[in-house]
Amino acid sequence: MTAAQADLQIDRPRVADGAALWRIARDSKVLDLNSSYSYLLWCRDFAATSAVARDGHGVPVGFVTGYVRPDRPDTLLVWQVAVDEAYRGRRLAAALLDGLAARTVAELGLTTLETTISPDNTASQRLFTSFAERHGARLEREVLFETDLFPDGPHEPEVLYRIGPLSATAG
Repeated sequence: MTAAQADLQIDRPRVADGAALWRIARDSKVLDLNSSYSYLLWCRDFAATSAVARDGHGVPVGFVTGYVRPDRPDTLLVWQVAVDEAYRGRRLAAALLDGLAARTVAELGLTTLETTISPDNTASQRLFTSFAERHGARLEREVLFETDLFPDGPHEPEVLYRIGPLSATAG
């Protein structure tokens, strides 16, 4: 953790964090916003594969949500990454992602990280590309969901980023 992150704590989300995660996602104006109910469930059912950053008062200021793919039990799918606007520019998203990867590799034996990123999201592209570089892992990209698969209006394609292998000593 850097000096700019020293006043922050990264740990597992709790159900009580669900509303804050929803607000951070909403305020990002970049993420596809899920229902507030889904963030509550995420904090309950997927806390082991997610992470939250808290300020000195314990208030969530950033998060990464993820889950283990049922058909690939060695793979963590990162669903969303968001940081409150006031905390951007501190490399907090990278710290959250590194911390979550280290925890899930150590506790669950995961070896691969996946996420999807739309072509216009350069911040996420940089985040996951630099993650792969820091961890000395291979990065593969392919379109996972084409534009015409989305039923709710114009949506860019979602490009799958597959990063691995990850090891307990990388990063």
